[in-house]
Amino acid sequence: MKNKSSYEGLQKGVRNLLTPKIEVWENQYSDKIYTIRIETPEFTCICPKTGLPDFADIVIEYSPRKFCVELKSFKMYTIFFRNVGIFHEHFTNRILEDLVRACSPRWAKITAVVNPRGGITTTVIREYKER
Repeated sequence: MKNKSSYEGLQKGVRNLLTPKIEVWENQYSDKIYTIRIETPEFTCICPKTGLPDFADIVIEYSPRKFCVELKSFKMYTIFFRNVGIFHEHFTNRILEDLVRACSPRWAKITAVVNPRGGITTTVIREYKER
C-alpha cells in the first residue's frame, strides 16, 4: 500500500489560479538589447501546509522586445498572492510564466529568496530563453 503524504492535493489547482493581468507598454527601444531588473522585497504568500505567511525577496531580470512590464499592474499582481496558499517553487514558476506570457521577452530570470523558516532559507531560480 502506498504511503500518502499529508501534502497530497494541496497544490492541485495551482496552474489554474486566476491571477490579475500583468499590463505592458510598448518599448520604443526594441532594437536595443538591455536588461530590466524588478525587485519585490516584500512578497508574501501563505504556506499551504501550515497556513502561516511566507515572505520573500523576488528579483526578476528580463530583456524586453516589443513590450515592457507596467509596474503598478505588476505590484497588484504580486499582492494577489498574499492570501494564496502556494509553495515557493510554484509561485516562482507561476510568476515567470505569467510575465513571459505578458511581455514576450528575449530572456527572463526570476530569483525568489524566501525568508528563513525553522532555520532554512529557500532560494528558487528559474530562467526563460526564447527558442
